[in-house]
Amino acid sequence: MHSHIDIRLQRKREFLLLWGQPGLFASIIAILSILIVFCFYPIIRLLITCMTDQAGRFDLSSILYVIQKTNIGSALANSIKLGVVVAILSTVIGFLFAFAINRTTMRGKRFFHVVAMLPILSPPFVISLAMILLFGRSGIVTKQLLGIKNHNVYGFTSLVIVQTLAMFPLAYLNIKGVMESMDSSVENAARSLGAGRLKVFLSITLPLSIPAVLSAFLIVFAKSLSDFGNPQVLAGDYAVLSVSAYTQITGLYNIRTGSFMAVSILVPGMLAFFIQKYWIAKKSFVTITGKPVGQVDYIEEKPIVYSLFALCILLTFVIAMFYGTVIWVSLVKTWGVDMKPSLANYQFVFRSGSGKKSLFDTLLLSLIATPITAILGMAIAFLLVRKRFFGRKIMEMASMIPFAIPGIALGIGYVVSFNQRPLLLTGSAAIIVITLVFRTLSVGVEAGSNSLRQVDTSIEEASTILGANNFITFTHISLPIMKSALFSGLLNAFVRSMTSVSAVIFLVSVKWNLLTVSIMSAIESNKLGLASAYCVLLMGIVLVAIVLLDFFMNKAFTRRRRH
Repeated sequence: MHSHIDIRLQRKREFLLLWGQPGLFASIIAILSILIVFCFYPIIRLLITCMTDQAGRFDLSSILYVIQKTNIGSALANSIKLGVVVAILSTVIGFLFAFAINRTTMRGKRFFHVVAMLPILSPPFVISLAMILLFGRSGIVTKQLLGIKNHNVYGFTSLVIVQTLAMFPLAYLNIKGVMESMDSSVENAARSLGAGRLKVFLSITLPLSIPAVLSAFLIVFAKSLSDFGNPQVLAGDYAVLSVSAYTQITGLYNIRTGSFMAVSILVPGMLAFFIQKYWIAKKSFVTITGKPVGQVDYIEEKPIVYSLFALCILLTFVIAMFYGTVIWVSLVKTWGVDMKPSLANYQFVFRSGSGKKSLFDTLLLSLIATPITAILGMAIAFLLVRKRFFGRKIMEMASMIPFAIPGIALGIGYVVSFNQRPLLLTGSAAIIVITLVFRTLSVGVEAGSNSLRQVDTSIEEASTILGANNFITFTHISLPIMKSALFSGLLNAFVRSMTSVSAVIFLVSVKWNLLTVSIMSAIESNKLGLASAYCVLLMGIVLVAIVLLDFFMNKAFTRRRRH
């Protein structure tokens, strides 16, 4: 009884404190309203669409139709099978990569780290395109080197290879962060007591890494389950849910059955995400105190170092071969017919109306979405970490939902939610920008929250005591503290905006098109040289943006520190 009274009194105090700060109160209400409309509402509308007819009456006929007449059962089983296999392979490779970089004297660590980042900074289906170019019917390896004609590159095996190469960096980054935070004095103590390398690894290093390994597995599983670009290009007869949902809407014009298939992807995807987020991520076996930690006893034994080095070299060679193939094919006149060096594909992009338009639209919409995503993410992080208010849990949950659900489900949810007044946004630039913003928002929120938790609140309290309002405190104290998180938010927002496909493929129109959709169309039309040129341009823009963003961020904050 007393606990309920205490909770009510606490909420009343929180409300009165907010009411005394009208600017903060208005900001919280505005952000909560935006999050509810663009994060919760589309998912609710997606669920309603599955269970009602066109007149809005309760009707489960579309669900029965999907279960009885479509391949949803096999597509679901295939998607889960693909997700599990890719998650296992990606986690093993990511772990070995992280272990080699963090625990051995292997040379070239910075180089291998950069190589592991390439798949994250490129469109999701670049590796699929390279797979076709290397091992397809006219493939460089299959036809030109081995003389194999009409080789079928499509299906489960190719999807596993492509998704593993594209997603192992997610596992690597997750495990690498945990290994860097481990107190190596425990491993050093075991070594000083006479334990061998294998014993230390099996009894200390691996057990301490288990939360990160499980977390990496679930992250990759959820991403593989929701992946659309790679299966759309490479699945062939291997049916997966994301492509089946897309086909129901674009091929059969049945948005209700497509919505139900999207919900079928949404459930296991969100389940994996929230298990990782709220259970495994909190089960860390590593404790970091203020005491000095032991110096890492790097592994020097040649058999171990050389074996891991060979693995890193092999993976680097495969990634370089795939990306190098795409670059090379973009520079030949007509793939499979006229292999002379030529800039014809790039000339087509810059001279044709459709090529220039998709390039301009992608860059413009991404540049609009990026600062909105980063600043909104920092603002939400500030509110979640530094303020106590009613609706805080709703704000935290809403900011994560678009990232947790599959992109194809989010895209369909936006189609069914914003295609009629008063929220008629379909076909406009606004709906694409909104999708790009909320699809990436949680990454910025998470980065900003982690930065703020590491800083004592007394710095911001001193600003308030000296008379600064919440806005001044946020812009002059909190935001500079979150410099690295702001950079991370800007970088993630821009990269994901430039390379997004599943969440926006239903939202492009005659007026607004995106490079990723143009790449998909070129691949489907067998214009592989043109698709390669689009991919190279997109990756080039992303790399230039990273360099410029890093330069301007450092310059801006350096100037602020001087003042």
